[in-house]
Amino acid sequence: MTDTKSGISSSTTWFVGASYGQNDDQLSRFLSDGIWENGYEDRHLDLVRSMRPGDRIAIKSSYTRKHDLPFESRGHTASVMAIKAIGIITANVGDGRQVKVDWAEKLEPAREWYFYTHRGTVWRVQSGDWMTDGLIAFAFDGKPQDLLRFQNAPYWQERFGTAAPDRARFGWTNFYEAIADKLLDYRNDRAALLKGIQEISGRVEGLGHLGEDKYADGTSGFIRDICPFTTMGLFNRGIKDSNRKIIAAELAKFLGVQEPVPKTFEGIPLLNNLTSWYFPYELERTEDHMDVLWEVFSAGITFADTEDDDARYEFAEAFDSASGRPRVAWNLTFGLYWARPWAFLSLDQNSQAYVSKKLQIPIGRNGPKGRCTAADYLAVMDALEPRFQEVSYPVHSYPELSLEAWLYKEPSSESATLGEESEDDDNDALTSVVQEAVGASKSCKQYSVEDILSDGCFLERAELDRLLSRLRAKSNLILQGPPGTGKTWLAKRLAFALVGQKDESKVRAVQFHPNLSYEDFVRGWRPTGEGKLSLADGVFMDAIKAASKNPASKFVVVIEEINRGNPAQIFGELLTLLEAGKRTPSEALQLCYPDADGSRNPVHVPENLYLIGTMNIADRSLALVDLALRRRFAFVSLEPKLGSVWREWVINKRAVDPALVGDIEDRILELNNTIAADRRLGKQFEIGHSYVTPVHPMEPGETRAWFQQVVETEIGPLLEEYWFDAPDEAMKATERLTQGW
Repeated sequence: MTDTKSGISSSTTWFVGASYGQNDDQLSRFLSDGIWENGYEDRHLDLVRSMRPGDRIAIKSSYTRKHDLPFESRGHTASVMAIKAIGIITANVGDGRQVKVDWAEKLEPAREWYFYTHRGTVWRVQSGDWMTDGLIAFAFDGKPQDLLRFQNAPYWQERFGTAAPDRARFGWTNFYEAIADKLLDYRNDRAALLKGIQEISGRVEGLGHLGEDKYADGTSGFIRDICPFTTMGLFNRGIKDSNRKIIAAELAKFLGVQEPVPKTFEGIPLLNNLTSWYFPYELERTEDHMDVLWEVFSAGITFADTEDDDARYEFAEAFDSASGRPRVAWNLTFGLYWARPWAFLSLDQNSQAYVSKKLQIPIGRNGPKGRCTAADYLAVMDALEPRFQEVSYPVHSYPELSLEAWLYKEPSSESATLGEESEDDDNDALTSVVQEAVGASKSCKQYSVEDILSDGCFLERAELDRLLSRLRAKSNLILQGPPGTGKTWLAKRLAFALVGQKDESKVRAVQFHPNLSYEDFVRGWRPTGEGKLSLADGVFMDAIKAASKNPASKFVVVIEEINRGNPAQIFGELLTLLEAGKRTPSEALQLCYPDADGSRNPVHVPENLYLIGTMNIADRSLALVDLALRRRFAFVSLEPKLGSVWREWVINKRAVDPALVGDIEDRILELNNTIAADRRLGKQFEIGHSYVTPVHPMEPGETRAWFQQVVETEIGPLLEEYWFDAPDEAMKATERLTQGW
């Protein structure tokens, strides 16, 4: 971009703070002296040194607010960033502390920008996506913010989206935050808090564990001090949901919380009943134990609710002081998540597995007893939060991550239970999300044909019903069709619709390829870390075992590109057992390899295990599927689905220019007519609708350039493969797609 006043071009902009501490506002001095200064001697030095003459710079003030917002907040806290002044950097002193600035304008009153903000003193923003481009245009060009787009973006839509409030998930978060806020009032009046809790315990079941403290004089009785995390844990333990609601209601009444008690508790980790205190017995704990826990609780809320750069450092110091103490362990992250569920990650057992295995984000364990330090914990959140903003990322918030972490289980894994064994000698336990706790959440994650349609399927409802009907009847289904017809996309959604919920623990995906073997897919010898070989089950045997253990649930294995491997070799003797009529124990066969214990138990494919395969019939390098496989699967052909449903979707959901949608459709249809009429090709080589369906919403004015790029980098190379023996035809067909464009 080019600044029209200076003529200096730069794609980098800077949003910087002007306050040193809480009240030391340097804005007036910066403007009068023509400078901006970094207020720290040990932070942001490299960032400041990287500022260049010509870069745009804005003074910002970041904070949060619940009320008086230009959109419906539904009681949630929104991030706000006020733009106070804008200018151009003219020189960099090079000491990491100061740059010279030509301040063009002081904005009075300051202009408020919402949602996409940054808590740090120095924020480098590069143009190139809709959020950063929108922020730059807002700050430097006076353009309005597209609030609706931000409200409905994945990262914010659960809190601020314009969908009907009754469809919003995680309604419990407002209640939990309100409880945390009120608890802070008792930080220095814990006797009053204890009095209220003891009175409640005399009337309500489920609080008997509070009367089991051991005092230094050898006597025992009701606890005489308490921390905020243990207080919130009173209704976040492995007890019945009905008891949880009663305790939560009584505590809310005592604290003066007006928010209604949650009807469901989706995605909330629970404490192990055996270790639900964050402190040891009174006779064993240090004098400062409770104070330290109150400090990290308070610092955590401040860190979550303000955009103050110093709050991060104060929180980290408090976290490290608390985390190594007896009975705290990983539970500290649970408590932070309860207090501010949109700002903190819970590192319960399920979430650790989901973050490290599914999301592939490493979790540092440099703290006491192999747990996280504050730096480790913050590093995981720093990695997650920008990914949450990506449309295609599996999760978009900490509550959603916690919920998905429960659903994410290997098919062979056992259900999480209460009372896990202690992981060290101080009785700290790495507790899990309890099944009862997410029972209601599963109802919130129901998945059906309607969801497939709303996700962007261009088939008719009747066609989807037919596909599911064939899958139920045959147990095995293959979706075949030209490239770009959404075979894999639809296969996974059909699987979720069959299961009835979007539960990844019940749907496993695998891709066949020429080197895949029976040993990989069913069972075989695998090397161990000790340099030995051991028998291990593959994806299919894992699914068979999971389905056998849970006959009331449906399980699905999705096999992508099923004709790229050798199905007869990969399935082995189990190919015979795929038939719907042979899915009984009486048809069981012994596998080529024994069980891990050396026994040879017959195996059958259970009736509640289904297979969905995909097959690209336009790939001439692949052999036709043999008759043995064809007899065991129902085959359904998918075709390119352009038309009114597609047009409506790309216009409303992907912001494709309405004036150009019809033209794009006509050009693809003309190309497909040419392909279908060619005797060397045929309808199975047509171009699917996925090629011209953007994955993400586009910026205004981008449609032409986007279609041009799709033709040049995706469709064109594919046509060259189609007409490999007639390159001129491929070139002409490609040119016609953008002729006059």
